Amino acid sequence: MAHHLVPRLESLPGAPGSTGKAINAALLQWLLEGDVAIQYQVQRDLLDFERPHLRARIAIEGWGARFLSTRQPEGHWGRGFYQPKWISTHYTLLDLRNLCIPPDNLVIRESIAQILVKHSGADGGINPAKTIPNSDVCVNGMFLNYTAYFGLPETALHPVVDFLMRVQMPDGGFNCQSNQPGGAVHSSVHSTLSVLEGIGEYLVNGYSYRAAELESIAGRGREFLLQHRLFRSHRTGEVIQARFLMLSYPSRWFYDILRALDYFRSVATPYDPRMQDALDILVNKRRADGRWPLQAKHAGQVHFDMEQPGQPSRWNTLRALRVLKHFDNCNP
Repeated sequence: MAHHLVPRLESLPGAPGSTGKAINAALLQWLLEGDVAIQYQVQRDLLDFERPHLRARIAIEGWGARFLSTRQPEGHWGRGFYQPKWISTHYTLLDLRNLCIPPDNLVIRESIAQILVKHSGADGGINPAKTIPNSDVCVNGMFLNYTAYFGLPETALHPVVDFLMRVQMPDGGFNCQSNQPGGAVHSSVHSTLSVLEGIGEYLVNGYSYRAAELESIAGRGREFLLQHRLFRSHRTGEVIQARFLMLSYPSRWFYDILRALDYFRSVATPYDPRMQDALDILVNKRRADGRWPLQAKHAGQVHFDMEQPGQPSRWNTLRALRVLKHFDNCNP
């Protein structure tokens, strides 16, 4: 495959064509046999149909209902805001956001209100524990992501926005160590992507506080990732970490190329030649049956497994197809 062009999707058996309307029937059927959250996002992102009735069902059946059922009577998940991974309130809310559960869910909003009362730090960020002097940059990027999705009042997000704007590094990215003892001299792709996702969700939901500044900050953050060709050292060109090329889901706070490409898609970023290496790798990970596997699972306690490592993954197949659809449409 040429390295100066995004591959035409109609040349990939079973993938959407340039209009996004054509897809292999067997592959589509397999995707639509998945959880209702998968069904909803396939309809919306691959077939261009908004299905409100499907979205409403996410809260009452399948994975969405299972996550909601694990909420403690006190209004939190796990042992509280951040413990243990991955069954804490923080990561459960991130999972629910990524399912695209209806954002007006009152139970979820009640849990978010508790976080604001108990975990607002002196520096404006959300802080897992009062004993931690400085709020974690990556956590606050994820917090902005799901709270903007679930419609938190704008004034409640002002301190988090201010905090994130203060901690952007000179290279354009973010690093969770930058405001901790010892600091950091170079941004982290993990932290950068978490913050970018949060800013993207904030802006797409129409929040206006410091929106123009956040647009500028996000542009610099995207440039930071592109300078690394999404997974390479900007100095040597070598792969930064092999796991960046492994397709996982849920991603948690971990960076990988599919998560990065899906972010660029979500904010309608046009194709950039510096994405091509990652796109090539993504296409080459596709199996002969048109599906992508779940290649990695991040260690930690879970409420339940949505999918099994080594097996075909509806999450990864859905996300890969919508990434390729977007960048194919960017290059008619």
